[in-house]
Amino acid sequence: MGSLGEAEVTPETEPFWEGAAQGELRMQRCLSCRRFYFFPRRTCRYCHSGDVEWRRLSGQAKLLSYVINRRPVVPRGESEPQIIAIVEVDEGPRMLTNLVGVEPDPDALVLDGPLTVEFQERGGRPMPVFRPAVGAA
Repeated sequence: MGSLGEAEVTPETEPFWEGAAQGELRMQRCLSCRRFYFFPRRTCRYCHSGDVEWRRLSGQAKLLSYVINRRPVVPRGESEPQIIAIVEVDEGPRMLTNLVGVEPDPDALVLDGPLTVEFQERGGRPMPVFRPAVGAA
């Protein structure tokens, strides 16, 4: 297993990482109950069907919750505050991520505010992060 911050590629996660390398947010969708879900797994988290497919998502989301981490990020040694967030993508799944392109100040972080995905290299691979959508107040 890799060190903290490194994501391991498994057969279940490979399509996610391939999408990230192409700048696409991909998640699984169950063909039985028609729901998207995250994190990748062999069977649907809702109905347990094994009849699942990978789909490219819109990359649009909304901010559900966040915490501003002011402790240095180890092992990278970054000392700038980071915003750790839970976002809900428009297709339904929620995911833990980072917010970028916004001040780490509660007055600048709008709950339910629109976000858009982008990818930044972290731990040797592109990771999805979110920023406020263009035109969002």
